[in-house]
Amino acid sequence: MHDYELLVVGSANADLVIGVDRRPGAGETVLGSDLVVHPGGKGANQAVAAARLGARTALLARVGDDDYGQLLLDSQRSAGVDTVGVLVGGAPTGVALITVDPSGDNSIVVSQGANARLTPGDVRASLRLMAAARVVSVQLEIPLESVAEVVRTAAAGFGGRPGPRVVLNPSPVAPLPNDVLAACDPLVVNEHEARFLLSDDQVGSSDDPEEWADALLSRGPRSVVVTLGGEGALAADGDRMVLVPSPAVTAVDTTGAGDAFTGALAWRLGVGDDLVTAVRFAVRVGAAAVTRAGAQASFPSAEEVAAL
Repeated sequence: MHDYELLVVGSANADLVIGVDRRPGAGETVLGSDLVVHPGGKGANQAVAAARLGARTALLARVGDDDYGQLLLDSQRSAGVDTVGVLVGGAPTGVALITVDPSGDNSIVVSQGANARLTPGDVRASLRLMAAARVVSVQLEIPLESVAEVVRTAAAGFGGRPGPRVVLNPSPVAPLPNDVLAACDPLVVNEHEARFLLSDDQVGSSDDPEEWADALLSRGPRSVVVTLGGEGALAADGDRMVLVPSPAVTAVDTTGAGDAFTGALAWRLGVGDDLVTAVRFAVRVGAAAVTRAGAQASFPSAEEVAAL
């Protein structure tokens, strides 16, 4: 019996958000709205998104012993996330500086803070959490060696029992070791991340998501999901490739929408959905998330997703 359908291992940040008429160019200053502070970070966002949908979710992360860290702990607990794996101290809480333009598009700069101190040793010390989860979801706002430790622990299993299924969103994008790629089921990428990972391949200059998915599968992942914004997402596992369209919505703020998508996808895989069925659900969750401002504040409940 698994205690959790989803364990998220990743970052927890305070999102400092300013609305702008247009994002500044190099050397340029623009005026913006009043500063708003939201709980965020890719790991924390995914955990809240899944828990708000009804998932039994835990988070392994590190925050600072400061007001932003308390904000993040409070937001996780209020969403129903088990925070037994959230470590406190070692550095100030991570911070993301976000500008959002009138179309809802955003630009983000992240100060890692305590996220950079989530070590492979922290992962090894959390084997109980790993063993209790059906799926583990990771991103790259924590050290890559810690991500690799999560993957290796999952691959090794526990006393003859298979470890959790691994969902990886390589954001912010970076080269991935072969053993990490091989464990992804799925590897979840947007257009920018797909092109970066395929930059040494002519396919990287293509505009065809199916070519990206094929090329990425050839690198070792068991399955691949390419998110396409308002167009939906492409699911590929070697046996089939399915484009899942998104519902038409008016985007207010895209901050955190990818995290909502991935958290929903990982949860549905954890309760036994096949890849395409899970992507269909996650696309609706991502669409709902862009209709409201903020990251975690915009994440829908299961009832809101059903209404959409």
